[in-house]
Amino acid sequence: MSDFAPLRLASYNIRAGLGTDLRRDPLRVMAAIAAFKADVVALQEADFRMGSRPTALPLPLIESHTGLRPLPVAENDVSLGWHGIALLARPDLSADKIYRFALPGLEPRGAVAVDLPDLRVVGVHLGLLRHSRRAQLDHIREELDALPERPTVILGDFNEWSRKVGLGRLARRYTILTPGRTFPSTLPMGALDRIAHCDRLHVRVIDPPSKAKGRHPSDHLPILAEIRAIDAG
Repeated sequence: MSDFAPLRLASYNIRAGLGTDLRRDPLRVMAAIAAFKADVVALQEADFRMGSRPTALPLPLIESHTGLRPLPVAENDVSLGWHGIALLARPDLSADKIYRFALPGLEPRGAVAVDLPDLRVVGVHLGLLRHSRRAQLDHIREELDALPERPTVILGDFNEWSRKVGLGRLARRYTILTPGRTFPSTLPMGALDRIAHCDRLHVRVIDPPSKAKGRHPSDHLPILAEIRAIDAG
């Protein structure tokens, strides 16, 4: 495995830009993303759910307001993501391959994987029902197992309230980290947002930047981590 410089990754369910004040403000969301100073950001609920699923963030302003570019995971010209999952990256980081996994369950759900140089990043937003999440985790694991091997990190909104059960299907292959309580952002009770990584990576959780004055841009708090390759020698 090629070694690579440490990368800062973040995950954020942006609720299509709807803040806790019930005001939709994409500029506020992008300011929060910029404050992460991340190399790659996985977003959930980045698109509206109706019709052609238009983006909740103005595409022409994303790079100028966040310093990041959307990776081409969308399948049309109006969405930022796929099933609401989007990936933003530093302008010098390009995707060698993009994979979209349609997930089983009662709700339409998906996962997106991108192969960056030396690293595979997978963005997920799992279902609300545990039996659906378990089937979705099985499917994600099987899809990733079928791909050419590459150091892999999975991050997103896992929608799992328990810290003890519900994620065992993924734990068979990956180390799962729970950075802390992220939902609801006004009084966090549930640790819904997680990071999972293979044994070829070292992942260190980072505290997110302090909230700016005013209401939260979303009903979730973000999670951040630093990713390093483990020296195989």
